Amino acid sequence: MAGATELALFALVVDANSFKEASRQAGLTTAVVSKRISKLEQELGVQLLYRTTRRLSLTEEGRALYQHCKGINQQVQEALGAVSHLSERLSGTIRMSVPTISGELLLAQVVAEFCQQHPHLNVDMRLDNSLVDLVKEGVDLAIRTAIMDDSSLIAQKLIQSHWVVCCAPAYIQRFGQPTTPAELLEHNCLAYTYQAQGAHDWRFTHREQSQSIKVSGNFSTNNAQALRKAALAGCGIVYVPRCSVYEDIQRGDLTPLLPDYQPRSLGVYAVYPFTRYQPKKVRLLIEHIRAAYQKMSAYFA
Repeated sequence: MAGATELALFALVVDANSFKEASRQAGLTTAVVSKRISKLEQELGVQLLYRTTRRLSLTEEGRALYQHCKGINQQVQEALGAVSHLSERLSGTIRMSVPTISGELLLAQVVAEFCQQHPHLNVDMRLDNSLVDLVKEGVDLAIRTAIMDDSSLIAQKLIQSHWVVCCAPAYIQRFGQPTTPAELLEHNCLAYTYQAQGAHDWRFTHREQSQSIKVSGNFSTNNAQALRKAALAGCGIVYVPRCSVYEDIQRGDLTPLLPDYQPRSLGVYAVYPFTRYQPKKVRLLIEHIRAAYQKMSAYFA
């Protein structure tokens, strides 16, 4: 039985009055279009077109079939137009999972603004530092500083996030200022346990050489804001994403340490389940978030 593709191609050939032009519009080779029309004629058992080197003309059977195909194509175009109109108006729900730092610093406002721009769209944003199973939990989009090793997920980089070692001036006044990573062993280092591992292993690069220092301290937390407040109170030294303390450093409330040693640097990614067709609402939200990160790039540098 003739398929919709062959019928649509037949109508396209008639409208274009040329196999070559119809092939161009369909994005196929002339040979493929010609073969499909021949297949259609064989299945129907009739000749639909008279072919000459200069022109095409319809047989009686071809004219009758064309009238039906033309009506079908018009209905298809109307249906596509209706879907296209709906796609322009973003709607439905996007379920998001984002880390607490990004959620509190940037994403809560950015995503809410996106919802204002698209009032028929709802975004359910969860602030969660754990690496949730996106497919199992029905999450459409996650913002992460680690790529999940899962072939069912796609990751798009948004920005590079640099970390910093810092403390309050009051801490330096009481305990002195370390000048090398090794001297951190003599200080109260507050651990950020958001990391799955390595909360007490602080990594540095110096003159292209990497080193790791196993620090210790009397306070640890998985919440960046709690760690920041402990540092502001002069309780110890912290090793955190620069974005979480950028404004404190600018005001002088926290002092960066070890300027000759580079702390870790991690990419921030938009992660979503693999799909052959990415929903427009998710794609536009990712673009909106990327633009927001770039505007605040100084916080992450």
